[in-house]
Amino acid sequence: MRSRTVRPVRRQEQENQNRKKSRNRPGDTQPLRGAGYQGRNSSLSDTRPMRPVSIRSGYAGYQKVIDQRRQVIRTPKPLPDSRPARPAKAKRQSGVAGLIARSRKRAANEQYFDFDLLLVIVFLMCFGLIMLYSVSAYEAQADLGDDMYYFSKQALIGAAGILVMFIVSKIDYHVYGAFAFEIYIFAMIMMGLVKTPLGVELNGARRWIGLPGNLTLQPAEITKIAVILFISYELCRLGKKAYTMEGIMRVFAFGAVASGGVLFLTDNLSTAIIVMAITCILIFIVHPKTKPFLAIVGVGAAVAAIGIFILSVTMVNSDNFRLRRIISWLNPEATADSGSFQVMQGLYAIGSGGFFGKGLGNSTQKLGVIPEAQNDMILVVICEELGVFGAIVILVLFGILLYRLMFIAKNSPDLYGSLIASGIFAHIALQVILNIAVVTGMLPTTGITLPFISYGGTAVMFLMAEMGVALGISRRIKLEGE
Repeated sequence: MRSRTVRPVRRQEQENQNRKKSRNRPGDTQPLRGAGYQGRNSSLSDTRPMRPVSIRSGYAGYQKVIDQRRQVIRTPKPLPDSRPARPAKAKRQSGVAGLIARSRKRAANEQYFDFDLLLVIVFLMCFGLIMLYSVSAYEAQADLGDDMYYFSKQALIGAAGILVMFIVSKIDYHVYGAFAFEIYIFAMIMMGLVKTPLGVELNGARRWIGLPGNLTLQPAEITKIAVILFISYELCRLGKKAYTMEGIMRVFAFGAVASGGVLFLTDNLSTAIIVMAITCILIFIVHPKTKPFLAIVGVGAAVAAIGIFILSVTMVNSDNFRLRRIISWLNPEATADSGSFQVMQGLYAIGSGGFFGKGLGNSTQKLGVIPEAQNDMILVVICEELGVFGAIVILVLFGILLYRLMFIAKNSPDLYGSLIASGIFAHIALQVILNIAVVTGMLPTTGITLPFISYGGTAVMFLMAEMGVALGISRRIKLEGE
């Protein structure tokens, strides 16, 4: 008999032999294949790690690229060795007990959807619109002659954002993993357009791109989503290499490039900090050790404290506006009429509101005292009108939102979905914490808005897109029968 290992065979005969071998061998010891698996060339062994595949142009290669990259970002559950004995057919129950049993069985077979997260998002959007109108009506009437100018724009963008959220939630989130690098590059290109004639300067900052219809787009918001998707994919692709210093530095470099692009291309320090922090948090989540990160945080805090002390002594008369903000933050009473004016007036508003506030619409600080209070200082007007009780309600709502994101991250069917949900969690948590810290004088003044509540069309639109991704991950959660 001629040896099959040395004799060349035709392609069709070789494929037929591979099919026969796959039918003769049981698949219990092999990794579970995803739906639509078409088989591999004999040169690729099941025990060898898959090499990363690059994106090819043309629709014909898209599905193949998605299937191959899914094996990087998804860990399938193995089939059990033996199936349990089939239980005896239960007697049909009647009454309330039977109704509950049938509803539980039906729920176990249905697709999961996080309606709690959806309800919190809708409630935050509606609450934000009410407070936005209360805060911005006076300035909109005085400056633009239309007290509903900010409200109407935010309401239209919010409605469009809800539509975008539902569309995004229907898309398999593994598609984003297949094209995460392209989304990352697209975000960098969009930020680069700010330096071109398409860039628009507002209030002394050049951070937007002009769009038709007198609209603007802030590319830094795209970068937040791009970093979450791409860093999550890189951590999944690296696998255990992400635990090594080489892997950490590789992922950190991608985050640093995105953060530097936000800082130098759009001159937005606060968003650059958030982008870098999201990268570090995702690395921390994947890494099995905690003590090195705690040591890094401790050293960083010590260096920052020393640097702030040196700046407060040597840079008192600096012309740099960021240094002046730090100096005003360290001594707010001395610059109450200049650098720390906004923060001091915000503290007066919080203090005058008491526990239950002055009542909706009765704020005095919004009447031209705090400039553009509808943006990052909207929380102080909420505290003045609704008191500390209103602030507690907002914190509870954000707490429920973050809890639902944590639930999705914990129950996600694979590591990639868990990391995306964790990245969205980090983004929302960082913005809420930093905004509260700024308006209460705990941190220097920055332009960080309060998610879902502050005025800003681009921020709301991409926040809703992020929520759509989170809801899309929740659709893939498998319910277990009672």
